[in-house]
Amino acid sequence: MSAVCLGGSVSTTLTDMSELLPLAFIPDHRPPEDSGKDPMLFAFRNRELLVTQDNALPNVSAIDAHDIEAVRTQYLGRLAERHCFSAELDESFRPPDGFALRDLRMLFGAFDSTLHALAGRAVQIVEWDRTHQFCGACGGPTKISSGDRSRACPECEIPMYPRLSPAMIVVVERGDEILLGRSKHFPPGIFSALAGFVEPGESAEEAVIREVWEETRIVVDEVQYFSSQPWPFPNSLMLGFTAKYASGEVDTTHDDEMEDAQWFHVDAMPNMFPGNISISQWLIQDFMQRKRPGR
Repeated sequence: MSAVCLGGSVSTTLTDMSELLPLAFIPDHRPPEDSGKDPMLFAFRNRELLVTQDNALPNVSAIDAHDIEAVRTQYLGRLAERHCFSAELDESFRPPDGFALRDLRMLFGAFDSTLHALAGRAVQIVEWDRTHQFCGACGGPTKISSGDRSRACPECEIPMYPRLSPAMIVVVERGDEILLGRSKHFPPGIFSALAGFVEPGESAEEAVIREVWEETRIVVDEVQYFSSQPWPFPNSLMLGFTAKYASGEVDTTHDDEMEDAQWFHVDAMPNMFPGNISISQWLIQDFMQRKRPGR
């Protein structure tokens, strides 16, 4: 990538970690001295990723051939034997012939799950680096830390890490029925699991109970952890739960975001987001498989 060095002054090997951990991608903040023959580069203009016209990730040589310059770059880590980098493109950047800019939501299905998750990591690192060039306390310029993924100004020494917002998402069960809702931002007719951000001072389980009550006036108990998923829209960590109905009648009239919520029997499910890419879909499909075994 023109005017961008994908190498660095720090030599690092991830051999020990990759041998010990069953992870496809090994994160690191320290760039290698040699980026290798085939590094991966996730270049973003704001939150749009630079891809080819057929929605593939372009190789670095193709990007360099068009003299595309970056405002700044970041090292992400290693996927198998390939070093991975992110890059910030200027807001005035326009893709040359053969390239396009795509929101990550448009690339579901075009990228496999590992590559899409890595692109989601990359856009959050780019956004963090772009928005933390100056100290929030004194206004002075910040510098990259050599010890971890953070920035800080020399005067205040307050570390600023990439933002991560924990959020809960839950399916509420009542026998063979499930409680689903639709936000006013959803496409017409679509229902999904209930979700909301965890507030300071509360556990994820407490957030489940509070959010379900605030959105639907339903009281739940038996909150059980299901799974988690990073969700870069914009910087969430989705914590999935199941819960059981305890009491109450559905009422969404007091909630500005929740347009509707209903109980649906497992044999009469509503229209839902297609595919199997998000934790909301995993939760709903798990409910259906448990209630309709063998079907």
